[in-house]
Amino acid sequence: MHEAPASQAPARSRGWGERETPYTLWRRGEGVPFYTGSHIEDLRTAEVAHWPRLGAKGAIVSLAAQEVTDGWLVEIAPGGQTEPIRHLFEASYCVLDGRGATTVWLPGSTTKQTVEWQSGSLFSPPLNCWYQHFNHDGQNAARLFTPTTAPLMMNAVRNADFVFNCDYAFTDRYAGDEAYFTDPGQKIDTREWQTNFLPDVRAIALPERRERGAGNLLFFWMAGNAMNLHISEFPPGTYKKAHRHGPGAEIIVLGGRGYTLLWSPGDRERVKVDWKDGSIFSPMGGQYHQHFNTGTTPARYLAYTFGAVVVNDTRDGGEGASMSEREGGWQIEYEDEDPAILAEFVQDCARNGAAVTLDHPLRRVSR
Repeated sequence: MHEAPASQAPARSRGWGERETPYTLWRRGEGVPFYTGSHIEDLRTAEVAHWPRLGAKGAIVSLAAQEVTDGWLVEIAPGGQTEPIRHLFEASYCVLDGRGATTVWLPGSTTKQTVEWQSGSLFSPPLNCWYQHFNHDGQNAARLFTPTTAPLMMNAVRNADFVFNCDYAFTDRYAGDEAYFTDPGQKIDTREWQTNFLPDVRAIALPERRERGAGNLLFFWMAGNAMNLHISEFPPGTYKKAHRHGPGAEIIVLGGRGYTLLWSPGDRERVKVDWKDGSIFSPMGGQYHQHFNTGTTPARYLAYTFGAVVVNDTRDGGEGASMSEREGGWQIEYEDEDPAILAEFVQDCARNGAAVTLDHPLRRVSR
């Protein structure tokens, strides 16, 4: 199977991507395109091919030379459906386009439960439950994207047959509760929400978070998963502070237009990744990344990782990626960044007709 590279990956590589693993062998054997590199310009138009395991078209997204998480891109034909599937890794489906439903049932059970979805919906089939997708639109294909923890599980047990054919029922996570997908969820912390279904990732209100610059953010915990998802939004004419952390974080753009800079400690050059609604990108482990909104509307994205333990420095309770490097953390404050970063941002905003609204120390000095 040929590899379908998403982009030119940064020259320096770290992680599993340099050698064959149980996961990469499985990935190649699935017979569908798989994307590597640092980003995909648009998940809605990315190449897909028939995936025998799903009975539908699909592709595998393996960015940033890491094998902590990956993503499955699934396209269901008009009025079509996928084959039933179950697996021992976590997955959280985000609907890119279309409307339909997913049926879920426990191993050994004939009782099924259905969750209906539309563009923007987010849901997670319970661990190792059977599930099957249905496209309710008879005229248009539906596209779904799901981050998964397949690489972690496959490299741990080293047996794909076991991963897809285990009969164990995780009833501590799901026991057929009728309100499983209809319960609106609950707030469990200031910026954390527990739910099993989100109707529209673009519409939900987000609480303010200023640690990384202007913007709002909300974390989601779904289906009892260790996978961590969060939605962030920041205003036009602003950008986030640069930071770094461990591998496995991937970002799906839900709205807006801008770019992200990627670079590793000691690098003199930064890789620029342009993005828009439908783009996905990922930094490698330990790589700095910084997000810029150069459009005229708020930029919103969905990010996923395998839990805070993988992503954040645990020396201070898991907030290392939001702590200034001056204090031993992994975040570069505005006043400590290369001035060329602000200059490039101002130029890009001018080209796009966007007013710079960022409260930045260098802008205050120049006024």
